[in-house]
Amino acid sequence: MVWEAKTEEKFKLLISRIPVFHRRITESVVFKQAEDNAFLRKSHQVEDQDVITAFFSDVPSPFYSMMVRLLEQSGFDYKKYGFPKSQS
Repeated sequence: MVWEAKTEEKFKLLISRIPVFHRRITESVVFKQAEDNAFLRKSHQVEDQDVITAFFSDVPSPFYSMMVRLLEQSGFDYKKYGFPKSQS
């Protein structure tokens, strides 16, 4: 699947900032989930919202604060897409 250029650039930047021992698994899991998210939206390209949704759905809670910080540092506006979701 095609990735929107700026989304792919931000994703690569974010991945480069993840600690080495988590980088490969995070990249593969989030990459696949982002593409699945785009497919479910019936889109032909991966966009910011797909990557953001993938991170919020697949990152274990102990890494949550680091993920939020890295999303912000990499230019992803997760609040624009309603994250973090309120927990009931």
